[in-house]
Amino acid sequence: MTMAEPRLKYFAELSPLARDRFQASVLAWYRIHGRDLPWRKTRDPYAVIVSEIMLHQTQVSTVLPVYQQFMATFPTVRSLASADPSDVKQITDPLGYKIRGQWLLDIAKIVTEQWHGEFPRTVEALSTLPGVGRYTAGAVLSFAFEEKAPILDTNVNRFLGRYFGADYRNPRAEYRHQLWALAEAVVPDHDVHAFNQALMDLGATVCTSRKPACLTCPVYANCQSGGPISPSERAAEESVQYHRRLATDDQRTVPE
Repeated sequence: MTMAEPRLKYFAELSPLARDRFQASVLAWYRIHGRDLPWRKTRDPYAVIVSEIMLHQTQVSTVLPVYQQFMATFPTVRSLASADPSDVKQITDPLGYKIRGQWLLDIAKIVTEQWHGEFPRTVEALSTLPGVGRYTAGAVLSFAFEEKAPILDTNVNRFLGRYFGADYRNPRAEYRHQLWALAEAVVPDHDVHAFNQALMDLGATVCTSRKPACLTCPVYANCQSGGPISPSERAAEESVQYHRRLATDDQRTVPE
């Protein structure tokens, strides 16, 4: 089973000042407040993808002991590829969403047999793996390889949507494309691993779905949903323009 998604539809254009200010504030916050999680202490793409598959619709506190047991039992992609399926599922099934154990086993076999134990380094190739969509592919690229790849899970979707005034609750594909364009536009050229982790932590611990802690948010002052500056008073530099991508390349056409 694959969760590959269609090509991104838009570019999001931000002013360099607004982009740089946002990036700097998010990274500075993360250096102090980022969560200490075991999968953040490695750049092994295998460990990263194990954590991401386990975190699908599952809380971090629930995943932590299961992840640690799993990595102790199957420390490498090759050890997992040769594992008995029942041994894998015995560890992963208590998380619920029981297909994820089979996904991990299938991923390990594909990587071992087709790619000689090396994970690919493109969104397109990673997205052919079972259970891997654009978000998980971006997580592997940015967390393991420090590639400039966007991520957009539920928490990042909410955080970016609120900050930039995007309709993040709207399920239509058009709005989803815009939010992916925002996620792509804000990724810095350096510290990609820390920046994307910071986006997730801000969405999970500060910009929560209920009772967001706006006054502790590092970008609160310019937030279009809860900040102290009214939209009419906000500088033009804070606005976002969306540009449609051409089907054949990454050139832009007219603003949307």
